[in-house]
Amino acid sequence: MAEAVLSLSWRPNGFTSSELADQVTQSGPVASGDYSPRQAAYDLKKLRGKKMVERVGKSRAYRATQAGLKAIAALVVLREKAIRLLLAAAQEIRASRGSQNPTALDRHYEAVRVSMAGILRELGVAA
Repeated sequence: MAEAVLSLSWRPNGFTSSELADQVTQSGPVASGDYSPRQAAYDLKKLRGKKMVERVGKSRAYRATQAGLKAIAALVVLREKAIRLLLAAAQEIRASRGSQNPTALDRHYEAVRVSMAGILRELGVAA
């Protein structure tokens, strides 16, 4: 939903909850019908409470505030570039046997995996 708000934020007259719901269903793995305009209106109400979006006049259109855009963009980048990678590194996914002929890339990946496991242990995120 946050990515959809970012993608609709360029519109000078704002966007409606229906347009937000359409954008979410088009851009993500959400099944059509799982994210309705009613759910989008609820999410927009929450974002309004956090002052990330505001209503355009007395219309049913919304626009992202400047501070809201910064916060949403930061959250999206954090999720995509940090959290997803940390969660992937925290999983112990390993073949039963090592590769017969590991490449340099395989060795680098293993070193990153071992380093990330150590970092997560130090942070107390992984056992």
